[in-house]
Amino acid sequence: MANELKPRIKEKRWQIDKELELLELWDKEGIYKPSLDPEDPRDIIAVDTPPPYASGKWHVAGAAHYAQIDMVARYFRLKGYNVLVPFYADRNGLPVEVQVEKKKGVYAHEMAKTPEGRERFLKLCREFLDQAEREIVSVWKRLGCSFDYWKDGTDSPAYRVLTQATFIDLYKRGLIYEAERPVRWCPRCRTTLAEAEIEYREEEGYLYYIKYKVKETGEWLVVATTRPELLSGCAALAFHPDDERYKKYEGMTAIAPIYGHEVKILSHPSVDPNYGTGLMMICSFGDEDDVRLFMELGLKPKPLINPDGMMRSEAGPLAGLSVEEARVRIADLLEEKGLLVKREKIKHKVPICWRCKTPLQIIYRREYFLKQLEYKNKIKEISKKIKFLPEMHRRKLHDWIDAVSMDWPISRDRYYATEIPLWHCRKCGAKLLPEPGKYYRPWRDEPPWDKCPICGAPKDYLEGEKKVFDTWFDSSISVLYVTQWMRNQRFFEKAFRNTLRPQGQDIIRTWLYYSLLRVYQLLGKPAFRWVRVTGMGLDPRGRPMHKSLGNVIDPDPVVEKYGADAFRYWAAIASKLGYDYRYDENKVKTGRNFATKIWNIARFASAFPEPENAEFTLVDRAFIALQDIYLEMADKAYADLDVYEPTSLLYEFIWDILASHYIELAKNRAYNRDSSYSEREQIAAWKALHVLLKRSLIALSPIMPFVTDYAFRKLYGQSVHTQSYPDPLSDEGEREKLAEIARKVININKILWQLKKSKGMKLSEPLKETIYIDDDLAEAVKDLSLMHKTTFVMVSEAGRVELENIGPGVYIAKKG
Repeated sequence: MANELKPRIKEKRWQIDKELELLELWDKEGIYKPSLDPEDPRDIIAVDTPPPYASGKWHVAGAAHYAQIDMVARYFRLKGYNVLVPFYADRNGLPVEVQVEKKKGVYAHEMAKTPEGRERFLKLCREFLDQAEREIVSVWKRLGCSFDYWKDGTDSPAYRVLTQATFIDLYKRGLIYEAERPVRWCPRCRTTLAEAEIEYREEEGYLYYIKYKVKETGEWLVVATTRPELLSGCAALAFHPDDERYKKYEGMTAIAPIYGHEVKILSHPSVDPNYGTGLMMICSFGDEDDVRLFMELGLKPKPLINPDGMMRSEAGPLAGLSVEEARVRIADLLEEKGLLVKREKIKHKVPICWRCKTPLQIIYRREYFLKQLEYKNKIKEISKKIKFLPEMHRRKLHDWIDAVSMDWPISRDRYYATEIPLWHCRKCGAKLLPEPGKYYRPWRDEPPWDKCPICGAPKDYLEGEKKVFDTWFDSSISVLYVTQWMRNQRFFEKAFRNTLRPQGQDIIRTWLYYSLLRVYQLLGKPAFRWVRVTGMGLDPRGRPMHKSLGNVIDPDPVVEKYGADAFRYWAAIASKLGYDYRYDENKVKTGRNFATKIWNIARFASAFPEPENAEFTLVDRAFIALQDIYLEMADKAYADLDVYEPTSLLYEFIWDILASHYIELAKNRAYNRDSSYSEREQIAAWKALHVLLKRSLIALSPIMPFVTDYAFRKLYGQSVHTQSYPDPLSDEGEREKLAEIARKVININKILWQLKKSKGMKLSEPLKETIYIDDDLAEAVKDLSLMHKTTFVMVSEAGRVELENIGPGVYIAKKG
C-alpha cells in the first residue's frame, strides 16, 4: 500500500496565480452574497463598513484596515450568521471638491455661480469619483475581501433620500434650527466647518506685546496677543481674579491703541496668569475662548473678517488686507507709535481646514444647526451600552463629547453633497419643508407646491435653498443605510440588533460620535452593539503615510510580489487591536512562507485517504485535544473582533505543532512502509492528519482565504468558506490531560533535537543513547522511536534516580 500513497496535489509550491483563479471562481459562485430576506432564519450581523472617501487610491495601511474588516466578516460567516458587509464609497463633501479644483485648475465658487456651471462642476466631481472608486475597489477585490459591492454610494439618490428624510424629521421636531452665529470658516473653501473637522498645525509666529492706556489713571498696561489684527474688535481686557498685579484695575477702562475706543477691564477665572503678561485681549473673534466670553459677558461683537479672508472696513487702516498682511501692518503701525513693546517668537497651534489646510477664521454666518449640547450626557450614557474593542478607545469618545462646545453647524456653502431640502418664501419668509421619500435639489428643481402653503404667494416667490449638508450629516447615518431603514423595515428590525462599527481611532470624534448622536435622535437607541477601533497605519519608520513625506506604499506591487494571503497575514499580525501598526515587509514574507507551509502540509496529506471512521491512538487524541484548546482560544479572540491573536495562535499550531511535531511523529505510521504498525494504527494516522489539517484550514480561512480554500477544495471537494467553525472533538473533562501528553511529546522532540544539535548530528541521525521517558507516554513510544531512530524506555519515578536528567521528563544513563 505504501507504494500507492502518492500526493494527489501535484504542484510542489503554492503559486500566487492560484489566487486569481479563486477570485474568478468566488465571483461565479456568489457564496458571499448576503440575504436581505427577513424570513432567512439566520441571525444577521450588519457591518457598517467604513465608506471611504473616493479621493485617491489606498496605501498599504488603508488596504490592511479593510482586510481586517473582511477577516471579521468571514469569521462570523463560519459561526453561522447572515453577514451583511457592504462596500460603497463616501462620495460627498469637500474631499472630492478640493481634489477636482487642484487637478482641473478650477475654482468651485466661480464655476458654480450659475445652475449650468454648477452642473458642470458636479459632473467633473462624478468623473473623478468614478475613477478613484474603481482604483479602491480593485485593491480590496484583489485582497479577497468578500464585501457586497453596492454601486449606490453616499451621492446616490437612494442615500440622499434617506439623509433628507432625517433632516425633515429633525427639523419638524425642532432639533434643527437656523441662526446667525460665529463659526469656524475656511476662506479658501468658503464654507463653515464643524468643531470635529478642525485640524491643528504647529507654526512659528509671534506674540505681540501691546500697550494699552488706562483711562482713569493714565498708566500703561501691556497685553500679549497672537492676533493684533483684531485690535479694532477688542471689547475687554481680562485678568485672573487672583492676579494681584491687576486687581486694582478691575472696573476701569482701557483705550485701544490705534483705534481709540474704550474697552472694559475685568477679571475672569479662565485667564492664564502665566501666559504673556497675564492680561488677555477679548476680541471678536480670535478663537473659541473669545466666542464663549463674548456670550458669557454679554459683550457686543464687531466682525472684522470677510468670508474671503480679507479684513472688513471696520478694521480701519487694515481694510482690504488679508489676515496675514493685516497682522504685519498693524504691528508696524504700533511700532511707529511706540505702542509695541516687543515681538516674541513662539510656536503655537493654528486651526486649519481638514481638507485644504488653510488657516481658519471665525466669522459671523447664518447656518443651520443641529442641537447637540443638550445631548452630550445622553450620548455618553448610551455609549456605555456598546462594547468597545479595545475598551481604551471609549475614553477618546468621552473626551471628545466633553470638548464639544457649540451646536453642530450642518450646512455648507459647497456643491457636491446632499442638498438641504428647503424652500424659502420671499413674501412671508416661511421655510417650507417638502414631504420625505423623494430626492430634492432645491437649487435646480421646481418647488413641490403650486403656491406658498403659508401665505398663498405665487410659485415664483418660492426660492430653493442653495446650501448643502456637511458630509458627516450624510455618513453619520450609514448604519441605517446598511440595515435598510425606511426601505425594508422587517429586515431592519432584525439587522439592527447586531450592528458592528469597525473604524480607525482618527475618526472617533467625527464618524463615531456623529453616528451615535444622529441614531439616538432618530431612534432613541445606541447605533451599535460593537465598536471595533484600529490604530493608525504607519510606514516602516513609524510615520503616517503622506504624499508630502514620499512614504506612501502602494499595495499592488506588494500583493503582486508576495500574494494577497501574505499581505493579509501582515495586516492581521502587524499589531494588537487598537494600536498603531507599521508596514513590515518581513512580516509579509513570513506570510508568504506560511502559505507555502500550509500548501506543503496539504500536499503531504493528499497522499492519504480520509477514512470515514478511525480508532485514534493516544498520540492522535492528545494532538486533537491540544488543537481544541488552540481553536477555542482563537474562537474567543475572533469573537472579540481580534485578528492578531487568532493569527498568532493558528500560526503556532500549524507551523510549530502540526508540521514540526505531529506530522513528523505520525509520518512513519501513515506510510507504514515496513509494516511496523497495524492497519488500525495506520488508518488512525490518516484520519487524525485530515482532522487536524481540515480544522486548521477552516479556522485560518478568515485570515488567509486563498491558500486555505484552494487546499480545502483539492482535498475535500468543497469551499472552506462554506464550512462552520470547528467544534471541540475531545471531551472537556479529559481535554487538558490529553493536551498535556501532546505537550510532553513536543517537549521530548525539542530536547532530543537540541541534544543532536549539541553533538553536531543531523536531526535524522539515530542517537546511540537509550532515552528514558515518563511511563505515562507508553503509547507514544513506538512513534517516538521510529521518528528519532532511537530506543526509548519507560521509567518510573523510582527508576529515575540512577539516570541523568537532560530536560523535563527526559533521561539518559549516567556516564561512567
